[in-house]
Amino acid sequence: MISQTDLNNNAAYDVKGMDGLRQSAKAQDPGALKEAATQFEAMFINMMMKTMRDATPQDGIMDSQQSKMYTSMLDQQTSQSLAKRGTGLADALLRQLSASQPLATDPTEVPSPRSSSMAQALAAFRQQQNAVSDGATSNTNAKTSATQAPHVRAFQEKLGAHAEEASRATGIPAKFMLGQAALETGWGKREIIGRDGSSSHNLFGIKASADWKGKVTQAVTTEYVNGKPQTRVENFRAYDSYADSFKDYAQLITGNKRYEKVLASAGDAASFAQGLQKAGYATDPNYAAKLTKIIKHSLVG
Repeated sequence: MISQTDLNNNAAYDVKGMDGLRQSAKAQDPGALKEAATQFEAMFINMMMKTMRDATPQDGIMDSQQSKMYTSMLDQQTSQSLAKRGTGLADALLRQLSASQPLATDPTEVPSPRSSSMAQALAAFRQQQNAVSDGATSNTNAKTSATQAPHVRAFQEKLGAHAEEASRATGIPAKFMLGQAALETGWGKREIIGRDGSSSHNLFGIKASADWKGKVTQAVTTEYVNGKPQTRVENFRAYDSYADSFKDYAQLITGNKRYEKVLASAGDAASFAQGLQKAGYATDPNYAAKLTKIIKHSLVG
């Protein structure tokens, strides 16, 4: 039989305690069933709180990975406390399950209706949790799309297909690369232009090193040395199209060992941006913060 302490500890961490609840439902003990129902309620409350947090911007000057971790822990314990006091969900679940036939006393018998009902309820909860999570993401994307500035939406629509192709080659989300292109070019308003006025199609500010065999164009750029900005004239790579710019960026990121950690952290916008800065992609000390803000608050995807 799973004790109350065990169940409380499981729910205090996260929804992985679902397996423990499933086992308690099979314990054929009314006390265990009550505890399982309480933990079910705690997980449901925590799911709602997590959805609320995910839909709320958390990129203020006081926010960090550590603060998010402690906030998550606080939410889990708050969910546990609220479930102990009761919101009515556990009681309703118990009333429904109590209407089932008596529990089987022979362990060789098939699972009782009560145990089966609990398992079905847990399965339904998992489906509901996934649906709510997917719905929250969908609603957030729809809201962002509806409130995007026209130039942001036009930028994403113009380059989205190229970014998706580069994403398939690198594993980096298209949204992350679009954000970097937006930061480097000022949403396309500050592209690197050749002396003849033609576009270099260089969306990522990639410089032309000595081993570059393609076209080159010069442009004035700002570099930070010891934290202080300096204006310089540098050689930059030039491409025939935006598609070529994305392809070259993909080759640079995947083919250079200095960006290995960037690829490994491509699942999180902040980690991706910080990885680029640590790898020396840009000298701007605020590069990671600027890129993270663009990815999280301006782009859809």
